[in-house]
Amino acid sequence: MAPIVEARGLTKNFKTTEALAGLDLTAERGQVTAVLGPNGAGKTTFIRMVATLLQPDAGTLTVAGIDALAEPAKVRQAIGLAGQSAAVEAAMTGRENLELVGRLFGHDPKQAKASAQVVLERLGLTDAGDRLVRTYSGGMRRKLDVGASLVGAPELLLLDEPTTGLDPRSRNELWDIIRDLVASGTDVLLTTQYLDEADQLASHIAIIDHGKVIAEGTADHLKSLGGVDVIQVHVMDPADLERTVAALTPIGAERPRVDVPTRSVTVPAEQGSERLLEAVRTLDSLGIKVADIGLRRATLDEVFLKLTGRPAEAGPEPGAEGTDDTKGRKRRGRAA
Repeated sequence: MAPIVEARGLTKNFKTTEALAGLDLTAERGQVTAVLGPNGAGKTTFIRMVATLLQPDAGTLTVAGIDALAEPAKVRQAIGLAGQSAAVEAAMTGRENLELVGRLFGHDPKQAKASAQVVLERLGLTDAGDRLVRTYSGGMRRKLDVGASLVGAPELLLLDEPTTGLDPRSRNELWDIIRDLVASGTDVLLTTQYLDEADQLASHIAIIDHGKVIAEGTADHLKSLGGVDVIQVHVMDPADLERTVAALTPIGAERPRVDVPTRSVTVPAEQGSERLLEAVRTLDSLGIKVADIGLRRATLDEVFLKLTGRPAEAGPEPGAEGTDDTKGRKRRGRAA
């Protein structure tokens, strides 16, 4: 079968800003594909194109085997979209929200009611289904928002920063829902600012910067791009951080990085196991008390920083909000 999403040479300019610069990206079926990038890299612009909210200046794009540029209405029948903020009506119950979306999808009242019940059960919201949404927690609203995108049983679910602002428990619950969706046959394309989220969920990860894919593959493959192992030291006394940096500088492949809140120092090191022993001896000789020291692979965060030169950040991209076709609206398949 054709990939669920296949983009070739997508370009998009907003006045003097180049949002996409010939982006090539393929999302295969039966998995979660995560798109990562710094603020302004082009990831939200790409999601909006897949959702048919935005036309590229050049390039080709197919979604579920459909030419998204020639037949956008057909694409909308195959997708669901949950944006960065929960778009549910607080003055209605959860069930009423879902039934309304079902009617917008073209379901008759009986079908809409049945679909709403299925989604409530799937998301564990049955007991809260007849409560007003204004009484829901943030996590419950987010789950309901994702549920509204599932009423039409989409082939592809687009999730733009799905867990931003959620507490750890709500994040884990939403992760479980996403895994269940993929297991039941719904493909997922998501953007996220949390690299651990991509690590947990995605079978395929694409890192984009300046409007192009600069690296892609599994989480393990991307971590291998870190090149060398990392020595990580947690000191007992924050006052020893500067001395620890000085001690590790000759050992590491580059200057050590310090995280003051966690009292930790990390440094990439060639021949990691040998350098780790050297680090232990050096710190001991200096009388620096260590709470923990170890050798590990590079994290996705470190690979991301190495590849892009900057951290992932939340925030709108050029042209991401406020244009005539999207301001104040949210698309869910045929509901648009």
